[in-house]
Amino acid sequence: MTRTEQLARREPLVSRQLLRYALIGGSGVLLDYLLFLLLFNAVGMHEQLANAISTTAGITNNFVLNALFNFRKRDRIVVRFLRFYAVGLTGIALTFLLLQVFSGWLGIDPNLVKAGSLPVVLLLQYTINKKWSFG
Repeated sequence: MTRTEQLARREPLVSRQLLRYALIGGSGVLLDYLLFLLLFNAVGMHEQLANAISTTAGITNNFVLNALFNFRKRDRIVVRFLRFYAVGLTGIALTFLLLQVFSGWLGIDPNLVKAGSLPVVLLLQYTINKKWSFG
């Protein structure tokens, strides 16, 4: 096999499935944020309740789109959703922990910590969801 053939057969650095997962995740973040703004600012809902509702909407959006278009799994839908939701909450907890350690204790700008946490949380959630929620 020639070097060109070997390069052509090699797996891409980032899979299409991971890219779709990231794009779907972006749509969920946008939905979460816009719904939070609506519920908190326009409706006057308490920020924690608005956050719980908007986060659930974002996670649900991501689950439905991943189930239909990315992982293409439609069986055991309730179990898969509960697992996906648990992974979503785990991502929230990990971000909370990273913010506490790097911003709260070490004094690093929270904006930098949040930005740095995004790829870590994305890869962790993708790996768990691929194997556990949609495996």
